[in-house]
Amino acid sequence: MAKAKESLNSTISSAIKGTADLEKFKKGKNLSAGVVFKEQSWIPLSQAFQDTLQIPGIPVGHITLLRGHSDTGKTTALLEAAVSAQKLGILPVFIITEMKWDWNHAREMGFQFEEIADPATGEVVDYKGFFLYIDREKLECIEDVAGFIADILDEQKRGTLPYNICFFWDSVGSIPCRMSIEKSTNNNEWNAGAMSQQFGNFINQRIVLSRKASQPYTNTLVAVNKVWVAKPDSPMGQPTLNNKGGNTMYFDSSLVITFGNIARAGTNKIKATKNGKEVEFAKRTRISCDKNHVTGVTAVNKVIMTVHGFINDDKKELDNYKKEYSDQWMKVLGSTSFDVVEEETALSPDIFDTAD
Repeated sequence: MAKAKESLNSTISSAIKGTADLEKFKKGKNLSAGVVFKEQSWIPLSQAFQDTLQIPGIPVGHITLLRGHSDTGKTTALLEAAVSAQKLGILPVFIITEMKWDWNHAREMGFQFEEIADPATGEVVDYKGFFLYIDREKLECIEDVAGFIADILDEQKRGTLPYNICFFWDSVGSIPCRMSIEKSTNNNEWNAGAMSQQFGNFINQRIVLSRKASQPYTNTLVAVNKVWVAKPDSPMGQPTLNNKGGNTMYFDSSLVITFGNIARAGTNKIKATKNGKEVEFAKRTRISCDKNHVTGVTAVNKVIMTVHGFINDDKKELDNYKKEYSDQWMKVLGSTSFDVVEEETALSPDIFDTAD
């Protein structure tokens, strides 16, 4: 055994000594540089998110997918990340194709911007600040989204946008491809093909390439993905959660977070009630890390989402949150003394969806 080990060490030593010619070859082929990656950094999310999944937040230089049914916490996670990115000097670029964006919600979460008002009427006509924003008014199809991201990355390369960038797309599966528009039919295969061509073979590669030490900036993509539920293949089978727009973003993501259950949202509404009036101020939601190619840690747990971000599923934290924001509900309830009730989100009569 000792002789075998000695022989192996001798072989390795000889191989190392013989690398001089190999290093010369690498240099001649320009292969001796560009092999180093930047140290991994994170865009932190709330302490509750970190406690729930045991990960710091959004990995910089990677693609992160936030998927799940409607109103299960995806936008809360996206906004927490955008707020942190802004604080870190990482330029948030919002790509809103589902058209559910709410500037007031963003402000409540802590996102910083200024309102531009019409001097004559006082009406808000624009918002300005450290961010970029674009939506369906200018983005008609998947190809437009990819083209916009490519243009921003080109401007960064030219030096006109000298920042690390985090793209926030809400959401994959909410916009068709150009061919679907031209043929006036929302063809799932065409849409999935466009996602593969425009993102899998193009944009996604530019994002992760920025992790190399040779790259001056590091860019990140956070995408919300709409989902649909497929019926079981057999009477004893289970329904499966599928991604609208195909699986390109799922395959290319280093981190995949799923919110809610498979067949339904699976959330619990938490309400403040007083004399027949009620205010829904939070929801308990299931959250799981289904894929983690950064730290390898995966977890499943529950967390409480509010309009101000996530809090731990803990009575003390919930009581503290109620106390901190109770004055906001007094306008509706007429009192800061109220009862708290929980109600499970109703199950839709048709839990099974299609890819459309």
